[in-house]
Amino acid sequence: MRGLLCWLMLLLLLQPWETQLQLTGPRCHTGPLDLVFVIDSSRSVRPFEFETMRQFLMGLLPGLNVGPNATRVGVIQYSSQVQSVFPLRAFSRREDMERAIRDLVPLAQGTMTGLAIQYAMNVAFSVAEGARPPEERVPRVAVIVTDGRPQDRVAEVAAQARARGIEIYAVGVQRADVGSLRAMASPPLDEHVFLVESFDLIQEFGLQFQSRLCAIDLCAEGTHGCEHHCVNSPGSYFCRCQVGFVLQQDQRSCRAIDYCSFGNHSCQHECVSTPGGPRCHCREGHDLQPDGRSCQVRDLCNGVDHGCEFQCVSEGLSYRCLCPEGRQLQADGKSCNRCREGHVDLVLLVDGSKSVRPQNFELVKRFVNQIVDFLDVSPEGTRVGLVQFSSRVRTEFPLGRYGTAAEVKQAVLAVEYMERGTMTGLALRHMVEHSFSEAQGARPRALNVPRVGLVFTDGRSQDDISVWAARAKEEGIVMYAVGVGKAVEAELREIASEPAELHVSYAPDFGTMTHLLENLRGSICPEEGISAGTELRSPCECESLVEFQGRTLGALESLTLNHILWGWWRGLEGK
Repeated sequence: MRGLLCWLMLLLLLQPWETQLQLTGPRCHTGPLDLVFVIDSSRSVRPFEFETMRQFLMGLLPGLNVGPNATRVGVIQYSSQVQSVFPLRAFSRREDMERAIRDLVPLAQGTMTGLAIQYAMNVAFSVAEGARPPEERVPRVAVIVTDGRPQDRVAEVAAQARARGIEIYAVGVQRADVGSLRAMASPPLDEHVFLVESFDLIQEFGLQFQSRLCAIDLCAEGTHGCEHHCVNSPGSYFCRCQVGFVLQQDQRSCRAIDYCSFGNHSCQHECVSTPGGPRCHCREGHDLQPDGRSCQVRDLCNGVDHGCEFQCVSEGLSYRCLCPEGRQLQADGKSCNRCREGHVDLVLLVDGSKSVRPQNFELVKRFVNQIVDFLDVSPEGTRVGLVQFSSRVRTEFPLGRYGTAAEVKQAVLAVEYMERGTMTGLALRHMVEHSFSEAQGARPRALNVPRVGLVFTDGRSQDDISVWAARAKEEGIVMYAVGVGKAVEAELREIASEPAELHVSYAPDFGTMTHLLENLRGSICPEEGISAGTELRSPCECESLVEFQGRTLGALESLTLNHILWGWWRGLEGK
């Protein structure tokens, strides 16, 4: 330990008494060290003596190589109790330490030295307080300065501290009990026990440090041969390897630890040894799972901007785009041809509550624009309106405002997130009373243009939805409900038209909403009615719904007339 503490003597010599001694020969070791001063501030220490001790501590600091990776310093004082002046982790600058020492106020009570040693052992030298872990082999040194006889037992607790690797120096001043000093200090006692006659002469023990503790810094001479690190020890040195390496038999060279060779990594694909331990690596086209061991085929559709208009399908190291039934993939391999005969008034009710969160709201807007991509948006074809709701309801744009898909998509991207609550019932009422009015751009009911409402929500409504959900369907609005995350299935079914299986869609999170588009295509291209013997035709080949409904009404009127004539004929037969 001589080499570890000769800096202490040097610091003392560099104070006003620096001319008393000039060091010659190899310089002293000033390597990494965890140093704690244990200062007696009992009532027996007079104010001027305590001031001398304060100046003594401050005089030590300038020569220290203070820093997180060098020397760490802590100070505790004690009397009948123990007080931490500052722990090892507190300061990395001498100026901050000096300020704390200047503000130090003595406790001026009893002399519980054993209690102070126990505190230093259990608290001051703990990793939580800033001491380096034992495996780093950084020396731990306690310097106890006292002027009297302890009022508690010190031998047993000092032995425990030494057994834990703490090297103790006992410095007695004036009235100090030599027997207690010897019971506290580390062996050999003649190198760890110091006694001075008064506080005025406390600097003299620094001179004794010079002859007993100053050792040659063998690491500094550059002949150690350590591949990574050289660490000084009293009168010698040892080599230490960086984390992830092990010292070889020559005690100088280092070899990287092959953690994978231990056979306990459990990696599904490949194990890669790193300085921090084994790391699992997946083959190309796979992603490492949260358990850090297993691998899963990468879903390229979620990891790249695939550009598919309708649906992306991941296929190993590549992907391909799909179109819904009845629509053909275009030459660009991404877009689908459109249905040109569908006439729909479509109002989208988008949940803008706080639970959605801004980044997910952007995904919702992207999802809405993917829906718009299916539509033949025009004043004569499909009209689109958008309503956002939270604690209140706001029409972002009505049905009659935009006449092209590009205009609608641009308006969707410009929508600002509202946050706050989830008043789904209020949104449904707004849709029924306002959104499908002719003033908002809906076509007159006489034209029999289908009215479709699509509600998008991620949670439970904070108001009642039953009345206006039923009212919407009574008004002839075909309702679709799209739920994400914590959306309540019962509410989605109550909002949607029958059958619920065709009008309710759900995604577990915002990142997996794309697959819902296929479920919603029925609201985009209206199909002809299907009955026995009727061929199911492509949505893009369907006739105008207005024409179809006109033919249906004509057929119903014909059936009604036939029924009346049949009843009249039966009546004549009965006469």
